[in-house]
Amino acid sequence: MRVALHSVIRAGAIDGYRAEHASIPDDLERSFARLGIHDWTIWRSGDRLFHVVECDDFDAAMRELDSDPANLAWQQTIGEFVEAFRDADGSSGFTPIEEVWDLRRQRGDEHRP
Repeated sequence: MRVALHSVIRAGAIDGYRAEHASIPDDLERSFARLGIHDWTIWRSGDRLFHVVECDDFDAAMRELDSDPANLAWQQTIGEFVEAFRDADGSSGFTPIEEVWDLRRQRGDEHRP
């Protein structure tokens, strides 16, 4: 499955956020692999960050990450830079944003890379 997330970076925090993401901790990367998170890409526009996560089961992975020591340590670090996550309507929340359209799905080839 593929989901998108939206977060907002704190004012003046982009350089620190970029530096922390130059390479995430190895133990966090191993947790992602164990939990079926295959890819996580982040784009920025101003103070807005857009994440695309490719994983087996987003909700299950997030439940496991809630108590994962590597993720808890990462959240302590990265939380200094992120103001909030937003849902599809802009309210605070760590839920995927709405997918509006997908070219692969329209073409009927959503299972091809």
